[in-house]
Amino acid sequence: MLDKILFLLCLASALADERCMPDTPHGFQVRLSIKTALGDEAYAWNENEMFLFRATLAFAMRNHMTGQQFNVSNIVVCDETERVSFWFIVTSPLDTSQLIDQENVEAAIRRSRNRINSAFLLTDKTLEFVDILPTLGTPYVHPTPPWLIAFGVVMGAVGAGIIIMLVSSAVQKKLKTNKKPQDKDEDDEEETRVKTMENGVARDGVYNMSFSEDERFTAM
Repeated sequence: MLDKILFLLCLASALADERCMPDTPHGFQVRLSIKTALGDEAYAWNENEMFLFRATLAFAMRNHMTGQQFNVSNIVVCDETERVSFWFIVTSPLDTSQLIDQENVEAAIRRSRNRINSAFLLTDKTLEFVDILPTLGTPYVHPTPPWLIAFGVVMGAVGAGIIIMLVSSAVQKKLKTNKKPQDKDEDDEEETRVKTMENGVARDGVYNMSFSEDERFTAM
């Protein structure tokens, strides 16, 4: 019985390896540019890194297809090159002889793309899933709606205008109040003026006591 189980497992593994090949309809090609992304701090690609890749893909599949327990063994890799390029397929956790269709694999990768990139310190440009478009960043959402900002600016300008008008009116009123005593002094000064007659023409002038006919002022 044990021999039969081992035989079936080996057969399934062999079938999976045969199905994983370049340009396979259910597979994806991956290219990593670690040196380009990290420069002198680039890490070496080895079996441990490949295990991490398969684990992150299994996580992405679990995250997308809820209820199915994907494992590292469900991520089958082939045609690996030294320049860190390879192909992979995803088998069903319920039946390893069945492959997960490209649509579900692509959707899972796109959904967890940021988590996959961060695991390898790479970006969409340096960790490339061929034929899968890069994920678009989440559009920035203003904490305050633009229309509310514009409304606030307009209301602020209107409020400032009203305040300026009130202050200007108060200043003018105060200036008029301070000007009234000065006008009163000018009226008192006008009262000291007298009219004199010269050549039959009335002229305004200041009354000069030295030319008065009153003996009180002309007597020496």
